[in-house]
Order: sequence, then structure tokens, then C-alpha cells
Amino acid sequence: MKTNQYVEDLQKKTPAELTQALVDAKKELFNLRFQNATNQLDNTARIKDVRKNIARIQTVITQKAKTAN
Repeated sequence: MKTNQYVEDLQKKTPAELTQALVDAKKELFNLRFQNATNQLDNTARIKDVRKNIARIQTVITQKAKTAN
């Protein structure tokens, strides 16, 4: 499954790389929302995908923080 591979890739990253991925995903979400507001966005489902990816990244960050303690 595609999402399982994405999560496995996230789990292999360092906390700094995860933080950068989170920042990039939030920037992408902002840009998608801006495009949607100005009626320039063709694929509105991409907003939902990016939101879920942000949640996945945050989950992996939290899991790594708990195992580090």
C-alpha cells in the first residue's frame, strides 16, 4: 500500500528531517489553500492528502520523542 511505504520512509528519517518535512508540508498546504481560494486549484483532493500527510509526520515525530525518553 502507498501510505504504508510513506510511513516507513518517515520512520527512517531523523527528527531534523521530519521537522523539515513537516514545514514543507505545511507550506504546501498553505499554497493549496491559497490556490483554492482564488479558484486556481484543479485537484481539491490534494488538500485532504496533504493534511493527512501532516498528521502522519506529526505522529512519527511523537512516536520518536516517546521512544527517546
